[in-house]
Amino acid sequence: MVDETSAVAPPPRLHLRVRRGLRHPANWFQLGRFATVGASGYVVNLAVFAFLVHVLSVNYRLAAFFAFAIAVLNNFWWNRHWTFDASDGHPGFQAARFFAVSIVAFGFNLAILVALVSGADVAKVPAQAIAILCALPVSFLGNKLWTFRRG
Repeated sequence: MVDETSAVAPPPRLHLRVRRGLRHPANWFQLGRFATVGASGYVVNLAVFAFLVHVLSVNYRLAAFFAFAIAVLNNFWWNRHWTFDASDGHPGFQAARFFAVSIVAFGFNLAILVALVSGADVAKVPAQAIAILCALPVSFLGNKLWTFRRG
């Protein structure tokens, strides 16, 4: 027999958590900071890619890998210290989770990009812009609820 005074209530369902989260202005400001960091990562990615390809004559595939890696490091640092202010957690643990979320978001981004370019005949650059915007909530929620969660 379970004593009702000691029973633990189940956690709220995800859709209820999301609905409550949407009502808090601080979450919207946090999303804005996350988007700003993402924009800086986009610029870092393109700058590193262009430098490696055009100045150092690195193969574009290898340049893309290094540019992604540096942009992810840039985004991790800014998101950890500014967006989520999560400097109390272990940085290595958070970095591993951040990278995992980044890979999932990249996969989502790539699926949308391919669907738009191949399936809907959208030009590549506009399709990438749309795909990045579609992947933004996946990345934000993954990092807010898993990578940098409190407690």
